[in-house]
Amino acid sequence: MSIRILIADDHGMVRQGLRMYLKLDPELEIVGEAADGAEAVRLAHELKPDVVLMDLLMPVMDGITATDVIRRELPDTEVIALTSVLEDSAVVGAVRAGAIGYLLKDTSSDDLCQAIKAAAAGQVQLSPQAAAQLMHEMRTPESLPALTERETDVLRLLAQGQSNKQISHSLSIGEKTVKTHVSNILNKLGVSSRTQAALHAVRIGLVTHSPVDLIR
Repeated sequence: MSIRILIADDHGMVRQGLRMYLKLDPELEIVGEAADGAEAVRLAHELKPDVVLMDLLMPVMDGITATDVIRRELPDTEVIALTSVLEDSAVVGAVRAGAIGYLLKDTSSDDLCQAIKAAAAGQVQLSPQAAAQLMHEMRTPESLPALTERETDVLRLLAQGQSNKQISHSLSIGEKTVKTHVSNILNKLGVSSRTQAALHAVRIGLVTHSPVDLIR
């Protein structure tokens, strides 16, 4: 079964280029294109893509706002910020809005295809530059939330880059149970995305990875 992708970018040449090399991968299917954030939200509701490739600087509605709306209203659709912008506010804003990934437009086609597949499976995808900025912006909490032992196990594996399916296999529990644990973890940490949860786990020393190791 192919991964359904919606491309959101206000530049037609960028959309054409993305479509051209993504369609070479038989596991990926481009189901729509949007030229602004508002259109991205409308098409996401209509097409129910697995992954949205979201530019951040777009007219009508910017990509961060569109990401926030999509993630709140369509929680089964993952969003990867694909942009040329590497400002602190853009990186942090996109991740807080719920983007599972943040990649730069100079990412190779092979790496982008792999990132899309990983994001569809629930794995965090960050460029080294974005990961470094996020870690700089995040603060270690004064008090740690009371996660259960199983939630701690799930968070550790999530931060190691495992998908829900992989976590399910590692802990010998159902995928639906993993999703419930992830939802509880996000609520307890007060964050809106797996990306933020993974970075939080690194920050508090739950995993020994450097932030760049979150990239797959």
